[in-house]
Amino acid sequence: MKRTQYAVKTKNLSISWGRENVLDQLNFELNHGEKLAIVGPSGSGKSTILKILAGLILPTEGELRIFGEKQTYLRLDQNDPPDVRLVFQNPALLGSLTIEENVGFLLKRNKSLSKELINKIVSECLAEVGLFNVENKLPNELSGGMQKRVSFARALITDQTFNSNTKPLLLFDEPTAGLDPIASTRIEDLINKINDKANGSSIVVSHVLSTIERTSNKVLLLYGGKFRWAGSIDEFKNSQNPYVFQFKHGKLDGPMQPKDI
Repeated sequence: MKRTQYAVKTKNLSISWGRENVLDQLNFELNHGEKLAIVGPSGSGKSTILKILAGLILPTEGELRIFGEKQTYLRLDQNDPPDVRLVFQNPALLGSLTIEENVGFLLKRNKSLSKELINKIVSECLAEVGLFNVENKLPNELSGGMQKRVSFARALITDQTFNSNTKPLLLFDEPTAGLDPIASTRIEDLINKINDKANGSSIVVSHVLSTIERTSNKVLLLYGGKFRWAGSIDEFKNSQNPYVFQFKHGKLDGPMQPKDI
């Protein structure tokens, strides 16, 4: 069977909460190896798209295909779910577990792996994100930026253990929100490094311009449940489209009204 060139393909993807249409018949494609940024004001449904792609919630209508396979069940209900890795905005670390236990959590289900091998794999993944000698610390002993990097190490770990030939879909939800410019640059570099190392495709949801410009090669702007603009990152930087212009410059005047955002 010929492998599809698409990592993601949607057809009229929609989701509603009661009478509210959060996403309204979205159509987009992500090729293998592409890096996409989904942008737009807060509350526009960007993170909802990631949750659908990750198999955490189901769309109300429409079709979603990941690596050519139609997705009709939640991830937990699938016997062989696609390799999709979501890095949450909050690092989502388990506070009662050490960093080694957090990063190696899934590995411990594999009874063929020794404790020594798991420790080695975890240390290598932590080193990839610039963390050393933190394995025995608890999450609350690390800074917010360091906790974020631990969550990135956790996203790397599957690639190094279960299937070295996999080309995963990497999802990053507001990865640099609340970080200072230096910490943001470190995270942006990590996103590119992890994507290259995993040989995957990525979708970044962000409102931080440096993150959008440094971690993507194409952009979709979401507002009111619909995509209002699509183009390359170079087109995004130079676009005079009213939605893009308002978003980049933080203007109150424009098609995205303050009462809605």
